[in-house]
Amino acid sequence: MALSERGLVTPTVSLASLLEGTRPAIAGSANVSLAAYAEEIVRSGFPGMRHLRGRASRAQLEGWLERVVDRDFADQGRPVRRPRALRAWLTAYAAATSTSATFEGIRDAATPGEHDKPAKQTAIAYRDVLSQLWVLDPVPGWLPSGNQLTRLSVAPKHHLADPALAARLLGLDESALLSGASAGPSIPRDGTQLGALFESLVTLSARVYAQAAEASLQHLRTSGGEHEIDLIVQRADQRVVALEVKLAASVVEADVRHLHWLQNRIGSDLLDAAVITTGSHAYRRPDGIAVIPAALLGP
Repeated sequence: MALSERGLVTPTVSLASLLEGTRPAIAGSANVSLAAYAEEIVRSGFPGMRHLRGRASRAQLEGWLERVVDRDFADQGRPVRRPRALRAWLTAYAAATSTSATFEGIRDAATPGEHDKPAKQTAIAYRDVLSQLWVLDPVPGWLPSGNQLTRLSVAPKHHLADPALAARLLGLDESALLSGASAGPSIPRDGTQLGALFESLVTLSARVYAQAAEASLQHLRTSGGEHEIDLIVQRADQRVVALEVKLAASVVEADVRHLHWLQNRIGSDLLDAAVITTGSHAYRRPDGIAVIPAALLGP
């Protein structure tokens, strides 16, 4: 379930309206705290688990993950000889949430200091089967059809089907996330794991809204990492809406510089741009960029 389906508040900003390119007025307020977003991360969007809390919720998520390792791989004709190695790889993937870490880096992070690492083909098999099962749900790199942008990375941004699965694999509950705790294998990243999982929660929701609008979801990163935009929502005609995700209640100039860069590069092909936040009010900045609390964004 996307955030708009979870009943936190009634969304006031439609992604479909942003995709129309008319730069609609942005308004609305939401009394959704950072703690509430952390709770949504660990609670999951699985409808059958929404009524559960605490230990019961964690047990259900753990059971779901165990079934993937113990049963679903075999059902796909790929029985797992070393379940602990698969679980370690999946935990490293969870630690890589919202990054574009290489799969070699994920494999190495899953087996630090070990010489007997899974073979490269084994790790590829993990990735392929987990993708077929929709456990992994990465966001591909954006490659526009025009020549306005060059030297873009095609590496995907890593996401599990639900950020609650990543939190469970890493052993992080709501209080640990809010405290800034980090857990699991070491994967280079900017910011905290709460920030990464908040981005994953927004990505889950934006993917649903984009599909409803017959649009696709990608991310942008230049090859050298000079410019990054978390989410690019692309219409069939290749024109886009750009979304930055920030674990902050307010927006500063540094938060919009990549959006301004993209506007300068692709001009009218950028239909709209927004920063998705943990704040309480939706509005447009004087420069035209929208600021939208995550709970207020809907289809």
